[in-house]
Amino acid sequence: MKVAIAQINCTVGDLAGNSARILDYAQRAQEQGADILLTPELSLCGYPPEDLLLREGFYMACADALDALAAQVSGITVVVGHPEEVGGEFYNAASILRDGRIIATYHKHALPNHSVFDEERYFSHGSAPCLLEMGGIRFGINICADVWHEHAAIRAREAGAQILLVLNASPYHFNKQATRYETVRERVDETRLAVIYANMVGGQDELVFDGGSFVMDDCGRVIQQLPAFDEALGIVEIREGKLQPGEFARLEQEEASIYRALCLGVRDYITKNRFPGVLLGLSGGIDSALTLAVAVDALGADKVRAVMMPSPYTAQMSIDDSREMVKLLGVSYEELDIQPTFTALQDTLAPLFTGLPTDTTEENLQARIRGVLLMALSNKTGALVLTTGNKSEMTVGYCTLYGDMAGGFAVLKDVSKTWVYRLSNYRNTLGRVIPERIITRPPSAELKPNQTDQDSLPPYDVLDAIMMYFVERNLSIAEIVAHGYVEADVQRVVKLIRINEYKRRQSPVGVRITDRGFGKDWRYPITARYQDDF
Repeated sequence: MKVAIAQINCTVGDLAGNSARILDYAQRAQEQGADILLTPELSLCGYPPEDLLLREGFYMACADALDALAAQVSGITVVVGHPEEVGGEFYNAASILRDGRIIATYHKHALPNHSVFDEERYFSHGSAPCLLEMGGIRFGINICADVWHEHAAIRAREAGAQILLVLNASPYHFNKQATRYETVRERVDETRLAVIYANMVGGQDELVFDGGSFVMDDCGRVIQQLPAFDEALGIVEIREGKLQPGEFARLEQEEASIYRALCLGVRDYITKNRFPGVLLGLSGGIDSALTLAVAVDALGADKVRAVMMPSPYTAQMSIDDSREMVKLLGVSYEELDIQPTFTALQDTLAPLFTGLPTDTTEENLQARIRGVLLMALSNKTGALVLTTGNKSEMTVGYCTLYGDMAGGFAVLKDVSKTWVYRLSNYRNTLGRVIPERIITRPPSAELKPNQTDQDSLPPYDVLDAIMMYFVERNLSIAEIVAHGYVEADVQRVVKLIRINEYKRRQSPVGVRITDRGFGKDWRYPITARYQDDF
């Protein structure tokens, strides 16, 4: 017999569209001789629906959509994920559809409530196993986090399961696939059940689901691997109760996987929210260059518009490099001189600033002029503004509210400056699109004469390491110092992180690529006096 894996891109709330996609994959699987089609977690409604799950009407709509989907299933058995209300309790569920009927339903046991997950906010825990028997084989059902703990898989085995079918909506961060293998292998070692693991693919707000569905035999060997970041239909053959080796897609290494995650996150955010395209401010610096490259690779050059907005402090090489890059990529491009507007604002404010020194106020005016111009173009055209700041800058507040932070989607929000350089070099290995001088010159905001980032910040390798230890690993100042960093640098960076929480909270949503991004999994208070300086 054959089990098909539907690695599909679902859209939250698009019940009709998701149902149509499931039916399309069911038909394709049936044409290839499959007996069962396994879809991802909450494939009917998309993942995560968040507070849509607090609306009674959403459950009713999902129930109607499930009934309609079941009525159209014929000649193949489909395992579909969906939310379900039963007697006033709400569950993350998977139902087995066959010959126009719902023949069984499983309720997820383990509800993650950490990182980007809030499932205990919405769902009750299931406790009963669920079996699907076909062709003399008993398949147990688990949903995503169930396989990260031992009890659900063990209950399936105790109920008589011989193979485990796992529906997943497991979001990406780099090196996540290795963790999935390790975790599923632990379940296999405990139960001696082979696992067919179907993962969702696609972008949903800050999350990216990378697919990478796989099959692991009862000895813990990965014997089939679907591609990452693309929809796919995998066919798993079973002979005499044993899973047979199948196709084995090569998974990308770190730089390639992060770059593809950024592209997928941008593509789905723009297309699923029906924006006609994007625009961004091009500065001649590496952050805007990488953002432009990602945007073009995600959407196509015809959907991207770049605007250079020079000030008196913009170096000629910044303008020259920007002009070269837009020619290499073939995007629409304009230059808007902000000097007249900057002078007008200075003249307007002069009576109020009499006797006060020039400082970051004037620097921020330039950034805010650019933000106003980009947002005006966005309003006129409907194109979404992509911000270009990276995680390192966001961490320490090296960005301007209502200036370079103005926009609708922050492509590099979870990408450190160190990784910006690595990804830029990686992108050029696929074809030169970022002029070398953009990568090699010292980074600068160009808001005053001869300015470089290191005038205000520690070297980025130091800043990024301290940020990683404090933000992503929750280490204290003393613990970071023990890793060999100068205490004054650690104190300075941590202080900047704390005092700029109000600013970071106002930044646009952006793609999550680490296991601790500045989105749903970063919930520090703005007003707080606790300091763990020990």
